[in-house]
Amino acid sequence: MSALRNFLNKIKPSFQEGGKLHAFRSVFDGFETFMYVPNDTAKARGAHIHDAIDSKRIMSFVVIALVPALLFGMYNVGYQHYLAIGEESGFWCNFLYGLAAVLPKIVVSYLVGLGIEFTVAQWKGEEIHEGFLVSGILIPMIVPVNCPLWIIAVATAFAVIFAKEVFGGTGMNILNVALVTRAFLFFSYPSTMSGDKVWVNGNYMDCINGVSGTATDAVTAATPLGQLATGDPIGYSFCDTVTGFIPGSIGETSVIAIAIGALILLWSGVASWKTMLSVFVGGILTAFLFKGSIESANFSWFEHITVGGFCFGAVFMATDPVTSARTECGKWIYGFLIGVIAIIIRVLNPGYPEGMMLAILLMNVFAPLIDYYVVKSNINMRAKRATK
Repeated sequence: MSALRNFLNKIKPSFQEGGKLHAFRSVFDGFETFMYVPNDTAKARGAHIHDAIDSKRIMSFVVIALVPALLFGMYNVGYQHYLAIGEESGFWCNFLYGLAAVLPKIVVSYLVGLGIEFTVAQWKGEEIHEGFLVSGILIPMIVPVNCPLWIIAVATAFAVIFAKEVFGGTGMNILNVALVTRAFLFFSYPSTMSGDKVWVNGNYMDCINGVSGTATDAVTAATPLGQLATGDPIGYSFCDTVTGFIPGSIGETSVIAIAIGALILLWSGVASWKTMLSVFVGGILTAFLFKGSIESANFSWFEHITVGGFCFGAVFMATDPVTSARTECGKWIYGFLIGVIAIIIRVLNPGYPEGMMLAILLMNVFAPLIDYYVVKSNINMRAKRATK
């Protein structure tokens, strides 16, 4: 690392004021501050509290927490593919197949998103925002494996421009960028986000003999939530839904992998345990109350929690520090309502069985209002105590 530090120090003058590469100063600054803790500190008057972690390090912790779900998602992509075509395969064959299918989506997401952020930073003469470090990996994890790359590129560009940059960039957006991408995909290209044909990759690859092509046999698979929409019982065991060996979006199937990520977020202090816990409490209570009340509510509460994007949304989306409630009491209300609304959408709208996306986006809008009334309530209570 010392060699890299020396190299950066050597070329840094070229990117500073008066240097021949000054136009790309924000690009150099973004790379340098990502690799090393910046030496610059706030110069404004007043009290400032400094610690050893900045927003780039926070984003890095989130990415690390996402790695278990991403790696399992890659393996499951290969597993579901070979299961659908009736071929036997080993661990590495499944993983390498999934890696080949998922990696291009990650590359496209980062190229488009970071390309837009770099362009905006250069245009404004500002430093590069680091928020897309997380969004760039979240986007490929919440889409079906058969989602075309060009559609991911269009949706990513839309979300970064209209859900982030127009609001001022990282820390200013009111909606979760990754979820806006998924919403754009769902409403603009519904055939790529739902149905039985989008969850299993149709490209054939024989890891042993090195043969590749397109599978001609059926490569369809119904997700548990798809079965919920049709009123059918789950065709997968509870163990499968927990471990993640079921069709679904790339990073959302394994509860165990998501739980590992949750522990990392909670241990590092990046995510709020109040928000996370309240999402599950709201979802479990609502699912329990709906159970058996109407025909479409044939899922048990634990089945609602373990299938679809409920766990993934509760851990990685609802806890987004930018778009969620920030007051301590507000976190309980915000998370609880997400869980309630998600289950209500699932049960009462069979045409849209996955309600987590809409629930979180809806509560993103109301998060500032929740915080406003929590703060106002605290002020009123203190005023009453002062007058006694």
